[in-house]
Amino acid sequence: TTSAAREPLLRRRRHITTHTSRRTIKKKIIMAPPKEFEAPEHTIPVDSEHKAMSLNIFSFQRPHHMSFHMSWLGFFISFVSTFAAAPMVPVIREDLNMTKPDLGNAALASITGTIIARVLMGTFVDTVGPRIGLGMLLLVTAPFCFAMPFVTSASGFLICRLGIGLGLATFVACQFWMSVMFNGKCVGIANATAAGWGNLGGGVTQFVMPLVYAGMLQATKDRAFTAWRWAYIVPGMAHLLGGMAVMFLGQDLPDGNYKLLHTSGALEKKSAWQVNVIGMKNYRMWCMVLTYGFCFGVELTMNNIVASYLYDQFDVDLAIAGVLASCYGLMNIFARSVGGITSDWASRKFGMRGRLWCLWLWQTIEGVMCIFMALAKDSLGTTIAMMVLFSICVQASEGASYGIVPYITRRALGVASGFIGAGGNAGSTICIALFFTKDSIETYDGIMYMGFAIIGVTLLVIPIHFPMWGSMFFGPNDSTEEDYYIKNDFSPEEIKQGLAAPVQKFCNNAHMERPPSKRTGSESA
Repeated sequence: TTSAAREPLLRRRRHITTHTSRRTIKKKIIMAPPKEFEAPEHTIPVDSEHKAMSLNIFSFQRPHHMSFHMSWLGFFISFVSTFAAAPMVPVIREDLNMTKPDLGNAALASITGTIIARVLMGTFVDTVGPRIGLGMLLLVTAPFCFAMPFVTSASGFLICRLGIGLGLATFVACQFWMSVMFNGKCVGIANATAAGWGNLGGGVTQFVMPLVYAGMLQATKDRAFTAWRWAYIVPGMAHLLGGMAVMFLGQDLPDGNYKLLHTSGALEKKSAWQVNVIGMKNYRMWCMVLTYGFCFGVELTMNNIVASYLYDQFDVDLAIAGVLASCYGLMNIFARSVGGITSDWASRKFGMRGRLWCLWLWQTIEGVMCIFMALAKDSLGTTIAMMVLFSICVQASEGASYGIVPYITRRALGVASGFIGAGGNAGSTICIALFFTKDSIETYDGIMYMGFAIIGVTLLVIPIHFPMWGSMFFGPNDSTEEDYYIKNDFSPEEIKQGLAAPVQKFCNNAHMERPPSKRTGSESA
C-alpha cells in the first residue's frame, strides 16, 4: 500500500483515538481525578491525602513547611498592625483630642469588624483557597495603615483601626491552611503553633512600635504628632511584603493550588451557598463557636484591659504596666502549642474523646485561674503570677480547640473555621460589653464574673458527640464509621459523580480518632 493510500486511514484512526480519549477524560473528570493529573512527589513522609505526618518548625520545605511559615507570618503581621496604636495611645490621644469613649470605640471597632470578615473568609478559603485568602487580605488592608498618617479626627482614627482590624481574619486562612497540610497526628500542634506565633504579634508590637516611634521622633526632630503617623508606614510595608510573600511562596494544598486542581478535576469546585448550609447545619460547630468565644475572646479582652487594670489598681508607672501586661500576650511563644501537643497526645491515647476532655480541662482551669487573678487584687506579685497561669491556660485552650475543629466537618471546613474564629471576636465583644463598660462594676469584679462565665460556657463541650468516635461521657455508635462525613454532607448523586472521593481519603486517615480498642494495629502505631 502506498503512503498516499494510507494517509486517509491514519487520519481516521487519529480521529477515533482523539475522540475516544476526550470522551474518557470527560467521564473521569466527573467520576474521579483524571489520569493526566499526577500528584507531585513529596520528600517527607505523607499520608494518602499527601498531608505531612510531622511538623518541623526549622524546615522551609515546600509545600508543607513553607506554607506553615507563610501562614503564621501573615497572621503575625495582622496582629502587629491591629494593636500598633496601643503603645502610642498617649500621643495619639493628645494629637486628635480623643476622649476615653473615643479610644474604647476605636478598640472595639478593631475587634468587632473582624467578626463578619472571619465568617466571609471561611467561605472564601473553601472556594478560592487559603493562599489567596491570606495574601489578598494583607494587601487589601495595607491602605488603611498608609491612611493613618492623614487622620485628623477621632472618627477617621476609628475607621482606620476598623479597616486594619479586618486583617485578623487571616486567622481563618491560617488555621484552614494547616488543617489541609498536616495529618491528624500533628494537626493539633501545627494549628496551635501557627496561631500562637501569629498571636505573638500582639505582644511584640508593644516593644516594636515604641522603638519605631522613637526612630521617627528622631527623624522628625522631636515632632511627636508627626512621628506616630510616620510610624504606621512600617506595618503598612509589612502588609505589602507579607502579602506578596504569601502569594508567591505559599501553596494551597499539598498537590497544588486550587486553580490547577479545579481545572484538572482533582478537586471539587465548591458552591459557596452549599458549603455554608452544610456548615451551619452542624450543631458541633455552634458549640465550638461559643466555647472559642471564651478562650480567644478572653485573650482579646485581656489585651484591652489588663494594662489599665494594673495601672489603676496598683498605681504602677504606665510604662511598667505596659511591660507587665505584655507578659499576657508573650505566653503565645509556647502556651498555645502546649494545647495542641496535649490534644494530639490525648488523641493517640484515647481518640477524639481524649481531645474533647483535653479542651474541657484546659478551659475550665482557665476560668478558675481567671477567678484567682481577680481575688488577688490586693497583691501585685500574686496578680501577675495568676495572670501568667491564666494566660497559659487561655492559649492552651485555643490550641486544644483547633485540634478538634478539623474534624467538625470536612466538606465545609473553611466555613466551620470561619464561624468558630469569628466566635472568638464575638466573645470579646460580649465580655467587654457585659463586664468592663459599666462604672458600677469594678474591673476586678468584672474579671471574676468573666471567670464564672468561662466555666459555664465550657460545659458546651459535653454535648459535642461524633457518632463514630463518641463524646466525653458516651462512646461511639457501633453502626457508624468514618464514612459519616460522606453520607452526612454529600447527596447520593454527588457520591455517584465522584465528588466525595477526596473526602474518602480523609475518612481513611481519620481512623486514628477511634477509641484505642477499635483501632487496627497500624492505626494504633
